Amino acid sequence: MDIQQNQKLQGKENIPSNSTHEEMRKYKVAIIGSGNWGSVAAKLIASNTIKMSYFHDEVRMWVFEETLPTGEKLSDVINLTKENVKYLPGIKLGKNVVAYPDLDHAVEDADMLVFVTPHQFMEGICNRLAGKIKAGAEAISLVKGMEVKMEGPNMISTVISRRLGINCCVLMGANIANEIALEKLSEATVGYRENKDVAERWAQLFTTTYFLVTAAAIMRIGLIEMRTFSKLLFPSVKDSTFFESCGVADLITTCLGGRNRKVAEAFARNGGKRSFDELETELLNGQKLQLGRLREGSTVDRVNKPSPLVIAIIEKAVLERATEWPALIVGRDKTSKGDKGSWDGSTEGGWIKEMATE
Repeated sequence: MDIQQNQKLQGKENIPSNSTHEEMRKYKVAIIGSGNWGSVAAKLIASNTIKMSYFHDEVRMWVFEETLPTGEKLSDVINLTKENVKYLPGIKLGKNVVAYPDLDHAVEDADMLVFVTPHQFMEGICNRLAGKIKAGAEAISLVKGMEVKMEGPNMISTVISRRLGINCCVLMGANIANEIALEKLSEATVGYRENKDVAERWAQLFTTTYFLVTAAAIMRIGLIEMRTFSKLLFPSVKDSTFFESCGVADLITTCLGGRNRKVAEAFARNGGKRSFDELETELLNGQKLQLGRLREGSTVDRVNKPSPLVIAIIEKAVLERATEWPALIVGRDKTSKGDKGSWDGSTEGGWIKEMATE
């Protein structure tokens, strides 16, 4: 989900340029699942459907009914307070989220189905929904795990597609539900097999200004930029090198410890009020940071363009010019096709990926 793409889609008047008359209708969204991750998904989706003219405002969420210690039904409390007090307490889901304890009613006439339940329940849920799904409906799986039987394993997206006869995309990423609920910067990838336009619609539905676990995103993007930078200067460098101890292992170690991390953390904790030079003198006992070289390198155009994360760090932390992190970090088209585990040489984040066939 591209953050810059999302900024263009926030107003009701903004319709994707490739929209047809069919796409202009209001898509109804239903979420199958209301646990911790399901409730976070509802919050994300509800914040977008109410802003985008091609989605129906109401987001239906199927709730496996439970009786709370107060004697109240969980679905009733969610509808009254707009909060899942059991699985996501303290977080408002959105005024347009409606909890349904009846699965059939929750998915009635839904065009877009979001599956986000424990994987062991998926077979039973699909069996209950078989023959009850609207023709032409699309699905996306946020379910962790897979179906494992004697005849072999299946991805949950495959189970959904086969049992319900509908196309199913996948959304996965290095993210933690509670951090997303608190609107901390996180990221995910939408995988698809059959229809890229549908995958892009799912990306629009989930994208917010905070949904690119921050350390994981920065390490991932940083590794891609390191690879691009190295190829720029030394074209013969091997991709396998970046998976050795001198590559990704060194990157993780540097990000989690060492003098650069120590000073950068102190800079952040002080809200940028103390300079790197001051902190370097105080904390490093004579050791030096590499900021001078970073400043110099950032002025070289061929280094600048393919290194948005590095430039964002320099602009924000060193030169104190930048005001918008996400746009600087991911300011490119994030659509990529055919990525089966190898880089294509770009610095694109790859929010939408074509999945390998089983």
